[in-house]
Parts: sequence; C-alpha cells; structure tokens
Amino acid sequence: MKIRLLTVFVLLLAAGFRGAIAQDGPPPVTVAKPVVKEIIETDEFVGRFEAESEIELRARVSGYLSRVHFTDGRVVKKGDLLFTIEQRTFETALRQARTQISVAQSTFDFAQEQLQRAEALVTNGNISQSAVDQRREAFLSARGALEQALAAEELAEIELEFTEIRAPISGRIDRRLVNPGNLVTANETVLTSIVSSDPVYFYFDIDERYFLSYARDARARGVPLQEGGGGLEVRVQLSDETIPPQVGVLDFSENRIDRETGTMRVRAVLDNPDDLLTPGLFGRIAVPGSLPYEGVLVPDEAIVADQNRRLVMTVDGEGTVVPLVVAPGPMVDGYRVIRSGLDGSETIIIDGIVRARPGGSVTPEMSELPPVAEN
Repeated sequence: MKIRLLTVFVLLLAAGFRGAIAQDGPPPVTVAKPVVKEIIETDEFVGRFEAESEIELRARVSGYLSRVHFTDGRVVKKGDLLFTIEQRTFETALRQARTQISVAQSTFDFAQEQLQRAEALVTNGNISQSAVDQRREAFLSARGALEQALAAEELAEIELEFTEIRAPISGRIDRRLVNPGNLVTANETVLTSIVSSDPVYFYFDIDERYFLSYARDARARGVPLQEGGGGLEVRVQLSDETIPPQVGVLDFSENRIDRETGTMRVRAVLDNPDDLLTPGLFGRIAVPGSLPYEGVLVPDEAIVADQNRRLVMTVDGEGTVVPLVVAPGPMVDGYRVIRSGLDGSETIIIDGIVRARPGGSVTPEMSELPPVAEN
C-alpha cells in the first residue's frame, strides 16, 4: 500500500513539473501603437453661472399697492404689468394739472390780445410806452404760467404711468416681497427681483501662467485675449454628469490681473433656451489650452509610476521589454497626451503590463487602438 501511494505522489510531482515547463515561456501581453492625430489640449476650471441681467424692482412713486399681476417664480416678458399702485390720487392730480392749463391758457390768450392792442395804439400815440411795457410783462408772466402748467400736466402723466410697474427685462421673476395694501416708498421699497435667463454668463478665474499661455495662443490666432478671446468655443459640464456639456464662447476678460489673488476673471456666454443653466450653479469649463498640433496619445493604463518618474513599457522586434521615460499631459478623447518620450512609432504594452519586466521577454499580441477611447 505504501509503495502505491509513493508511486502516485511521484507521478503527481512529475505532472506538475511538466506543467511548469510548459508555462515557462514568455508571458503574453497585449500591445498596440500609440494614437497619433491632431489634437487641441483643454484646461478645466471651476466657475459659476450668473445672469446676464439682474434687477431689483422698485416703485418710482409712493403709494399703497393695490394689485399684483404675476405668479411667483414665473417667466415674464419685458413690458409685462407686474404691480399696480393705487391710482386715484394720481388721476386727481392729473385732472388738477389739466384744469390749471385751462386757466393758464385763458390768461395767456387775454394777455396776448392786450399786448397786441397796446402795440397797435402806441404807434398813434393813444397809449403810453409804459402801458405797453406793463402789458408785455403781463404777457410774459402768463406765458410762463402756461408753460409751468403744461410741465405740471406732463409730470402728473408720468407719475400716473409709474403707478403701473412693468418688467424692464425678460426673465424669471422672484416671489412678491410686498402684498397689496402695504405702503410702497418710491425708490426704496424692493417689490421683487428679476433675473434674465437667456443667454447666461459663466465666470471663472485663471492664474498668470494660464493667462500668458492663452494670450500667446490668442495672438497666434490674431485675436487678443483681452478682447474676449475672439469667440473661442468652450464647454461647461454641470455637477450632474448625465447632462451633456453645454457649449458656449468666450466673450470677455478683465483688463488687469488682480494684485491680491494673481488671477484674472474671464467670462463665457452660453445660450439657455430651456432655462437649464440657473444663475448660481457651479460648473467645470473646458477651455482649449493649445493650438492644434500632432499629438501622441496612449491609454492611461499603459503608464506606470517609478518614484517620481512615469514610464511606458515598449516591446522591440525581439519581444524584449524596454521602458521609456515619458512626460504625460492632459486627457484628450479618453487618452493621455504624451508631451515627450514617444514619437508614435513605438509598440507599447496596453494590457498585461504586470507581467512585463524591464529587459525581460514577452509574447506580444498586436491590437489597434481606436481614435477615441471606448468608455
């Protein structure tokens, strides 16, 4: 019985030894050529959406609020009637002004007739010059009173018009801050606020390094950065990444770098027809960070770390692993940009990199990387 067990043990050891010999060849790895194509690098910044226009609505005349004509939070159009202040007092003032015009007009007509009669009589010597001067003075006084009455009527009409408070811009209105029956003080009481919704602005800050880089590229394009970047297209990603990036253009940058922060504020403008981009939201903006150039791209998984260096494992024609030191850049189309270290002709390991040892041999299995990485 012991002899049989020993024989079985020897056979098992022999089988394991033969399996080890079979697996002793170079380990398989997947290799591919880097993607080489024209690219534009992008830089990302965090910023906030702000309304193109934002106002606090105040009355221009004092009085008691009589009616509110809008629903809180709705979109209003420029010119829509929003509030009405009690109008009876202002209507009465307008009637009084028109009555004063009638009185002043009669006085003016009489004074004009008297002056004309006196000027006709003075030529015949039937009236003294001093009497003519007195009638001219009365005429001028009457004319002044008439002009004052006309101005009073115009002012009364304006104040009556101001009792109807209309939307000065189109946008989304806030809740009412004053209810009917309350006293409204001219130029002081805030009734509500309106923010415009389309288009919408996105503000973000760049530091000196980015400013100098962008200014250099802007000069190469022929449009200075200080003139808004020449309508350079940008994309803004919201915190909800299921929403596609929103497209806009740069249209403004400040005229100096802030002394305290060392940054410059830049603005993009985006269309917002469906009111998705609410003022106050945060977002990440992707700005073209370079001019178009021929770039070398590799999968992020093909890059390994060696202390403070980054390496890409390449395979030569004999299947030997040769590490190359590279300088990685940003992500473009799902790949990592290689700023230096590769020219695109190399064969790099993209899968099975844990089985590759510098100077060792591998069994490469060739594949092809798509122009845009698959998620």
